[in-house]
Amino acid sequence: QVQLVESGGGLVQAGGSLRLSCAASERAFSIYAVGWFRQTPGKEREFVAAIAWSGGNTNYADSVKGRFTISRDNAKNTVYLQMNSLKPEDTAAYYCAARRFGSGSDYSGAAYDYWGQGTQVTVSS
Repeated sequence: QVQLVESGGGLVQAGGSLRLSCAASERAFSIYAVGWFRQTPGKEREFVAAIAWSGGNTNYADSVKGRFTISRDNAKNTVYLQMNSLKPEDTAAYYCAARRFGSGSDYSGAAYDYWGQGTQVTVSS
């Protein structure tokens, strides 16, 4: 069982930056691909970014390409989501999810085995 804990959310003005962290309890976290998803009330969960277990493959939703960067530090069992040039439409609860030996190309939440509790990001205009 892998436990994931997100942190780094908060309130920021449009154009600002935040860095989200996803910390894992599993020492073998390096074999898990990690995806970031977001959701607002009344809307479907949306894929944001993913990184392969090897770190060699990353993918992004079109809406965040060029603004968000996903990375991982396996020594710290942590995956990061650097979010720059934030927009009000980025406001959502952000969740990280893990999939064992995932390729980083899994856009569906159903492909992931473990989920964190989420962290709220609010971007004011």
